[in-house]
Amino acid sequence: MNGKVTIAFLLALGILIIPRPIAAHHGTSAFYDMNHPVTLKGTVTEFAWTNPHAQVYFDVKDDKGNVVHWGCETWSPGKLARSGWTKNVLKPGDQITITLSPSKKGLPLGSLRKIVLATGKELLLDEMPEY
Repeated sequence: MNGKVTIAFLLALGILIIPRPIAAHHGTSAFYDMNHPVTLKGTVTEFAWTNPHAQVYFDVKDDKGNVVHWGCETWSPGKLARSGWTKNVLKPGDQITITLSPSKKGLPLGSLRKIVLATGKELLLDEMPEY
């Protein structure tokens, strides 16, 4: 009986401990400033339709005219597809206006909020993730 109690205890402990790293992975607010979104105008250099999160890479000119290379994390390709996106929706050279939650460390990285194409078409997400 003592062995069964020990096994049950260890299983219960594992169930309580394991979800923490999983939640940390999806804790976007740990990396990005969700309270101060920024909107940038830039040129797409790459759209990586990859798991676990698709990525948008784009160039923006700073106040001095220097090109800054940005990266923006989106959702999984499956979730994007359910929102009407395709792997070809963004192409190198596309002009975009992108709203993102910027890196808390001041790096040129962000978590996507919205993209507007030069045509005015908005690339939206079905729902905003919970942060």
